[in-house]
Amino acid sequence: MSADAAVSVSVLGLFMAATLGLGIAAARGRSGRDLADWSVGGRSMGLVLTLVLMAGETYTSFSYLGAAGWSYTHGLSGLYVVAYLSIGMTVSYLVGPVLWSYARTHGLHNISDIVAHRFAAPWFGAVIAVLATVFVLPYIQLQITGMGVVVATVSYGTIGLSLAYLLAFLISEVFVLVSGLRGSAWVSVLKDSLVVVTLAVVFVYVPLHHFGGYGDLLHRLTTERGAWLTLPGPADKALGLSWFISTAVLNGVVYTVFPTQVAGFLGARSAQVLRRNAMLMPFYQVLLFVPVLLGMAALFVAPGLGDSNLALFEMISKDMPAWLLGVIGAAGALSSIVPTAVFMLVIGTMWGRSVLGAHPRTAARQRELSQAVTLLAGVVALVMTYAFPTALVRLSVLSYEGMAQLLPAVLIALLWRRMSALAAVAGIAVGVGLVFWFVFTDRDPFHGVNAGLLALAANLLVTVALTLWRPADTPDERLARPEEHTHEEDRAPAPSG
Repeated sequence: MSADAAVSVSVLGLFMAATLGLGIAAARGRSGRDLADWSVGGRSMGLVLTLVLMAGETYTSFSYLGAAGWSYTHGLSGLYVVAYLSIGMTVSYLVGPVLWSYARTHGLHNISDIVAHRFAAPWFGAVIAVLATVFVLPYIQLQITGMGVVVATVSYGTIGLSLAYLLAFLISEVFVLVSGLRGSAWVSVLKDSLVVVTLAVVFVYVPLHHFGGYGDLLHRLTTERGAWLTLPGPADKALGLSWFISTAVLNGVVYTVFPTQVAGFLGARSAQVLRRNAMLMPFYQVLLFVPVLLGMAALFVAPGLGDSNLALFEMISKDMPAWLLGVIGAAGALSSIVPTAVFMLVIGTMWGRSVLGAHPRTAARQRELSQAVTLLAGVVALVMTYAFPTALVRLSVLSYEGMAQLLPAVLIALLWRRMSALAAVAGIAVGVGLVFWFVFTDRDPFHGVNAGLLALAANLLVTVALTLWRPADTPDERLARPEEHTHEEDRAPAPSG
């Protein structure tokens, strides 16, 4: 092992040890067998923990690898991420308190719980748990893969991809099984601090070191790579303005019902925490401009990359001091570990509550069942990472588009008394079927429009038509009541977060 590799790996190891320590410390003094304490942090997290947890879910290894790699290949269309997160956070100002209040009133833990209670149909909750698992599982593999790439790169190849995959899995599993959502929030404090500092350093280092300043970088981009600064960009004519707008709208709305975001909503101690979080979160997304710009800078520093996802690290791994590279690697690794932990947790909770723990005989063991599935979900993703490293790439495209089809049942049904289970299930079937057809026949985008948005339109059409044909008469207690979403809860004492 070279001297630089020894320094970089040592720094990385220190941060990984700190990660485990924080995650385990978060469990001290908490209830040992309470599912709500493990799955939604006891519904007691204040603004800081809620903010860093939900920021951690939006800033993943994609931000270090995918965003830079996308802009390296496609240009500024990668800013659709900033657009959809801004839309999602705006919508969450209204949606977050609705879901929080409904779940708190009825003792619910996740989206499958919400659907099962709203329609008084445990089987429907199980269907939602299965579908959500299909759409969330690819993210676990992608995060494990992302950490592998980051760690292998910043360790100068000393730590191989296989070992890095295993480390991502083990660290995520240990602290999420022990401390649940609260552990992820505590680790997110460390992660977000590293992310802000390291991106600021890289944003200064790359333009000055490789170009002599921002002016020269921007001048070269405008004169030599003008196609990267416009839509649809240089590589794919389908990624034009229609695709950008439709993808930003679809992902922005789906953001509010994505299982990991809902876990963050339900972990807050009050609806006002969620409102404040929605006002602050957009400022955090300014950081995403950094990898997008630097990905295009890599066009000059590292031209002809076979794997565009290495664009950012290819620029910094050669000349940056080893200790600083280790810190940046730790930030990138934690940007994989924290989301991985929450993705596994929400899958475990959905199955522990709505599938395996739905029967009266197993209801008392829901926490243990949830933890077992959390472990199993991680193992499945890890095995798939080793055995079929690209098997879920196509499926990952389905994640947001597929999750969008659950929107009517998870959210709209809480506000619309007449929606029936029949209408919701039929709408989901049509929407999910169309998404699979569009994606696997290479028709996404469809005439420049995000196929998931078209599938959601068909989903809503079927849901509305069947509801009008055979409406339900939902009891008031199954609906979200607007009067619950006032600021009254903020005047009551609440546990510190």
